[in-house]
Amino acid sequence: MTESPAPARVVRVLLVDDQPLVRAALRMVITEAPDIEVAGEAGNGTEAVRLTEELRPDVVVMDIRMPGMDGIEATRLITTGPSAETHVIVLTTFDDDDYVYGALRAGAAGFLVKDMALDDILAAVRVVAAGDGLIAPGVTRRLIKEFAERPTKDARPRGSITGITDREREVLTLVGSGLSNTEIAAELTISIATAKTYLTRLLAKLGARDRVQLVIIAYEAGLVGTPR
Repeated sequence: MTESPAPARVVRVLLVDDQPLVRAALRMVITEAPDIEVAGEAGNGTEAVRLTEELRPDVVVMDIRMPGMDGIEATRLITTGPSAETHVIVLTTFDDDDYVYGALRAGAAGFLVKDMALDDILAAVRVVAAGDGLIAPGVTRRLIKEFAERPTKDARPRGSITGITDREREVLTLVGSGLSNTEIAAELTISIATAKTYLTRLLAKLGARDRVQLVIIAYEAGLVGTPR
């Protein structure tokens, strides 16, 4: 007698937005996805932190501008607290740059634009739940460029990265340039599995939470030229 295949893992999501209509739209499309479910909803940052600790969702889809505790502080508390294994995706608009820089520092794993297609947001939830960072293509270069140029007392001195091999530095440079694992493998003539191994080593050696933070580190260290 053959065993039935194990059921696919369901990604549990907490929706955080002060606009009920936004949450309703996300909830509606999530109910159509067999591998994602809504674990709960919150209308502000305080509720988001409380429900994250209570429900332990895989991913929090977080608005930034909310009354009371905003999405930046909520993200920081989630990513540094008892629910640090939960990944946060920030929903933003192009005029939210100042907030997004703070969310990057707070440990958000993904940044999406609110006018993206809902199916694209679902795809992003799957990517982030799997442990990969993600930034919406329309935001990536501009956002990281401006972020990297902003002085901050927490930034690494340019060129200060130590403890990694020359090959790992090459990989970090390509990650900072926005290349995927497949593109990195092709560029360096290595297998995709090897590219993933280098990425895992970089995350551990540089104390980075995810790919998004590796991109930031590459820019702060001057490994990547200023995007046009």
